[in-house]
Order: sequence, then structure tokens, then C-alpha cells
Amino acid sequence: MFIDENENIISFVIDTELTPDAYSDLIRFLYRHYLLPQMNRFVNIISDNTRFISFVLPDPMATWWARVEFKAGNPIEVKITTRGPVPPETINRLKEDLFITVQLFEEHVRRSSFYFAWVEGEPVVLERGPQKRRNIIYRMFSESMLLFFVIFIAISLFLFMIFGPYTPILLVMLQLVIFLFSDKIIMRMGSWQITREKPAVHIFHYHLQHDEYREFRRRFNRETLMKIKAEIYERTLAVGRRVDCETANEVFSQYGFTCRPESMSTKVVNVYDIVRKVAEKFGLPIPKIVIANTIIPNAAASGPYPSRGIVLITSGLLVQLEDDEILSVIGHEFSHLKGRDPLMLFALTAAEYLLRVYVFWPFLFIFGYFYLFVALSAVYFIAKFFEAKADLEAAIKLGNPKTLAEALRKIGFRRLQFERMPTYRLQEWLGWDPHPPLYFRIARLERIKDVTSIKHPFIQSIKDNIAGFLEAFRLR
Repeated sequence: MFIDENENIISFVIDTELTPDAYSDLIRFLYRHYLLPQMNRFVNIISDNTRFISFVLPDPMATWWARVEFKAGNPIEVKITTRGPVPPETINRLKEDLFITVQLFEEHVRRSSFYFAWVEGEPVVLERGPQKRRNIIYRMFSESMLLFFVIFIAISLFLFMIFGPYTPILLVMLQLVIFLFSDKIIMRMGSWQITREKPAVHIFHYHLQHDEYREFRRRFNRETLMKIKAEIYERTLAVGRRVDCETANEVFSQYGFTCRPESMSTKVVNVYDIVRKVAEKFGLPIPKIVIANTIIPNAAASGPYPSRGIVLITSGLLVQLEDDEILSVIGHEFSHLKGRDPLMLFALTAAEYLLRVYVFWPFLFIFGYFYLFVALSAVYFIAKFFEAKADLEAAIKLGNPKTLAEALRKIGFRRLQFERMPTYRLQEWLGWDPHPPLYFRIARLERIKDVTSIKHPFIQSIKDNIAGFLEAFRLR
């Protein structure tokens, strides 16, 4: 393509978990779900319907244009050629649109794929879906244990009627005991423990075609999946062999379908090595590491103090992120351990509860709902300071804030869609969620030019959060 002196080229890649047989479907998905609904915006759409598509976004006033060339692969290659004064926000929106479209397609592909994860020497456990009950329990003992403390305090209102004025102090002491054993509680929630001797998680991804998937669902159930997973393990990792298509095909053929090399991918993530590297950067001992075998991408850290810390990682996080992105997410969790953030948040929620019961109780009969809304909103808003601080400390210690931004973008792409609306952004700031809005966290990380210039991460995070909230309030 001819490029004159007035043209600029922006090139970037999008990492993907897609297998090669899905590349042509990705091109068609991009056309149907992104370009076709906005046909009035785009011109000169060209595609080979296999791995390549290009289109042009023109300025309605004919002062500039931007040509996008999208090539499916691993990674996906994107080139944006611009001519004229294209607004930076237009380029950023294009990049974000393409990224979200790829993530939506990956989510679609996961519905007709097998994702098997194993740890050598550990029991074979089938992957869990986003079961509501278990997700609530998981959230109670993750996210700095804030949800657990809030639920615990709410229940105590009923117990107060039974045990009298000493109930609040007794309950706070009980909470403290539970907090001191939080590492033991989280340990029991994991599927496998990662150690120096068992450091890696092996992941096998197989994508079924639509008709194959429908047939499999008609004939088989989760017990069949468990048998397939166990048989593949016994023929490979259990005897010191790597998982490959030939062995998988031996197992698949017993159930009436074939393993095609272009429909599979394998991945080995040395989780222990990743956590060890982060621990060295933070100057902390290596915590206990557990894997929760669930498709939900997440990670959490807790424990009464660093030497009794524990990190929980889901297999879904290992599937969706690259090693450097996993490292950045673990760095965020290590900041919580180093700063004893779970203990700080416990003290915050306990202090609010004791003040509510012993000082503000007479006013609750008049301003009860209003007080609870304001108090809990304030607690969660302060909790956002700790989460923002963890982002900064991970960037400082690991030196690559953009990698953490990319990881957050992958994990929370659906949330980013909603946060494009200004009214929803304000709602995110006021909501009972310990994390700041995702758009704010990503933009903040991508603005960092020199991590050494950040001297006081917590103070900086307080300032940034307040500024972000006020900006969202102005744009509502």
C-alpha cells in the first residue's frame, strides 16, 4: 500500500487463545457484529473470509480517514493507517472496539470448547462454571474480605437483640479470629495447591465445531467430560508425557469424534515460578498458592500477615492471560499482602460497626437507611484507595504498567462496555464494589510514563480516586 508523507501507521497486536480453525469465524464475526450494524460509518470493506479483513472509517467532513487492516492469527495483527488530523479519541475508540469484539468472540468460542487443566500429582478435577452459590462464597473470602465483613456485620444486627450490649465487641473479636485463619479457609476453597515440587498448570483447549458441540451435548454429560479428562491425564502427564493431539484422539475416538490439530492448543503455566518472581520483587516470602479450577478469570490474596499470606488463582485467569499479564495481576495481589490491606479493611469495617452501634444507634431509627447507605458507600469508596494503590505498586515493582492495563482489559471487557456511558461510570464510583471503575484503572496505568516518579502510591491513589470521581460527576 502506498504511504505518502501525510499518512501515519499505528500497528499493534491482540493476544488470543483462539485455535487456528476459529480464525475464519472471527473474521465473519467481526463483519456481522461490528461492521454490519454500523454500515453507515464504514466504507471500502474488503475481506478474504478466512484470515483478513480491512475497512475505512472516513470523517463525515472529509478532513481525514483511517484504514484498518485486521489479520487473524496468534497474535492478531492490526494496522491502522491514518491520513489527516484524526482525533486521538477516534483511534483509541477503534482500538477498544476491535479488542472488545475479539473478546466477545473468544467468549462465544468458549461455549463450544473444552478447557481441561491439570496439575501433575494432584487429583483430576472437572472445571467449574460460574455457579452462583459458590461465586458468592468465593467473593466473601476474596476482594480483601470486605464483602465477608459487611455481611457479617449485617447479620449481627439480629444477634444484638439476643446477646445484648456486649454483642458487638464479641462479634468483632469473632471476626478477628476468622480473619486470622483466613488463609486456612481460602486454602480449602482451592482445587489444587501449587508448590516447588508441583509448580505448573497444564491446560488443554479443544474447540468443537457447532454441529459437533450440539451432538456432544445431546449424547454426553459432565460425567463423560470427567472420564475424557481423566483418561487423557493417565495417558500423558501421569506417565511423564506432554498432552498432544495424537493421545487426545485416542481418547476422543472412543466417544465418536476426532481431535484435529488445528482445533486444539496446549499451554503450560509455571505458576510457582511466576509467584516466586513477584515475591522477589516485593521482598516477601513466597505465599501459599492454590488454584481454583473455574472458568471465571480472577485472583485474590489474603492472610493475616505476609508470612501467612495466600494467593488464589483461577484456571480461567491462566487460560485468558499471557505469562507477563498473569505476573502483573499477581503483583497487584502482592501489594495487598505487603500493605496488610485485608487487616486495614477489617479495622475500617469494625470501627464503622462499633461506632454505628455505640454512638449512632439512637439516630438509626430516624436516619437508618440513609446512614447505612452513606456509611457503606464511604467504606467501599475508601476500599477503592487500596485497590488503586495496589495497581500503582504492581506497576512500580514490576516496571510495566501497560501489561497490567492489558490484563485488566481482558478480564473486564464486558464491564468496559457498560462504563462507556457517563451515567454508568458515576454509578460505578458510588457502587458497593471495592474496585474503582475499570476504565479509570486502565487509563491511569497507561498514562504512567516513569514509575520511579511515583513516591507515595497510597497518597497518589487517594488523589487520583477523588479526581476520577469528580470527573465522572461532572460528566454524568
